[in-house]
Amino acid sequence: MKSKRKFENYVIPVEKNMDYIMTIDNMGYEGEGVGKIDNFTVFVAGAIVGEKVKIKIVKVSKRFAFGKLLEVIEESISRVNPICSIYKNCGGCNVQHIDYESQLDFKTNRVMQAVNRIGKLDKVIVHPTLGMENPYNYRNKVQLPVSNNDEVVKIGFYAARSHEIINMQVCHIQDKVADVVVKLTKQWIKKFDIETYTEENHGGILRHIMIRRGFKTGQVMVVLVTNGEILPHKEEFVTLITKKIKGIVSIIQNVNSEKTNVILGLHNITLWGKDTITDYIGKFKFEVSPLSFFQVNSIQTDVLYSKALEYANLNGGEVVLDAYCGTGTISLFLSQKAKKVYGIEIVSDAISNAKKNAKENEVDNTEFIVGDAEKVITNLICEGVNVDVVIVDPPRKGCEKTFLESISKMKPKTIVYVSCDPGTLARDLGILDELGYNTIEIQPVDMFPQTAHIECVTRISRKL
Repeated sequence: MKSKRKFENYVIPVEKNMDYIMTIDNMGYEGEGVGKIDNFTVFVAGAIVGEKVKIKIVKVSKRFAFGKLLEVIEESISRVNPICSIYKNCGGCNVQHIDYESQLDFKTNRVMQAVNRIGKLDKVIVHPTLGMENPYNYRNKVQLPVSNNDEVVKIGFYAARSHEIINMQVCHIQDKVADVVVKLTKQWIKKFDIETYTEENHGGILRHIMIRRGFKTGQVMVVLVTNGEILPHKEEFVTLITKKIKGIVSIIQNVNSEKTNVILGLHNITLWGKDTITDYIGKFKFEVSPLSFFQVNSIQTDVLYSKALEYANLNGGEVVLDAYCGTGTISLFLSQKAKKVYGIEIVSDAISNAKKNAKENEVDNTEFIVGDAEKVITNLICEGVNVDVVIVDPPRKGCEKTFLESISKMKPKTIVYVSCDPGTLARDLGILDELGYNTIEIQPVDMFPQTAHIECVTRISRKL
């Protein structure tokens, strides 16, 4: 038998390519099962807390290992059969094998653990995660790579941690109209032998397709992402889509000639119909282009923003600062009960869209400013602007400490933190605690059922 691997005289009790039996006693951040073999941590995708499993070790590091699930010996009562036939291979979902109530419990516990372990906060109320009545077919946007190699047309999500396209017929988390568009696009590619993009030599034409649908309007947009402006048989594609897709109002060619993993380029060509589709968040109307950021779960966005408005506790006389305002979606939502809302965003196009959205919705108590949030906040302080409530909705990496320090200098009575990552949220809540702010409560919202992702709205108050 091979000798066990050693790190600095420490014997690792597992070996790569060897089989083991273990018990799962926790869940990792990505929804994987976590357990120990001789007190050594092993992560196992597809395993659930309480299960006894047989695994094969596929990777070993100094502090932990990864195992491949071979057999479930003792099954959890939370285990269900995924409704998706390609679930085990596709990287679009990763917790579909867990019943939905247990998914929500997992997400609530994940937030609790992050707040306790990372934020070092132990008196924060974490409410049960708000789930969906129907946790399927919720995505209003999907972006899919395409391939036409070996005479097989493939459109689908990438396999986890790879660029291998898993061919799909139906996706149970995207809007059903996208399934029809995928089927029709495959037919078009095959009939006219459309050349698809290859990363290896930066050749080919068609890179991705994107489908967007307004959940409240029913309007559909189809986008073909191409490697250059040449697109053969585009007229035939337009004819096919307009004939078969109910609600179609926009067909766009997006040009992306860069060697990049970024899906969309900056140049759009309208092949048919309008440049945008229309959708609503609450009572507010938004024009959505191929490049627009718009929350992908329309139903839960209403829930998320309503909770942010509740936590802001506005009575009509407050001045609000939306520090990552994007195209102004949260700003407009808060404008309903605020005296004035300042929106800050470093991307100038987003600010232009925010101003347009405010005008379209006849909102006159917002002011949108282009610039770095820290600098804009400093300028507002110098101008004597007193802010009562600050809203932050940062990217996954969270907030810079200097930015949080800038917020604390404004001395708002309330901070509402909208987060898409419990780890960086917890870190930032720990920093805000040191800056004189108490975290009162956190409401997780399940924006992405069947995946491990979770969004949170947090109410934070200035210490007296």
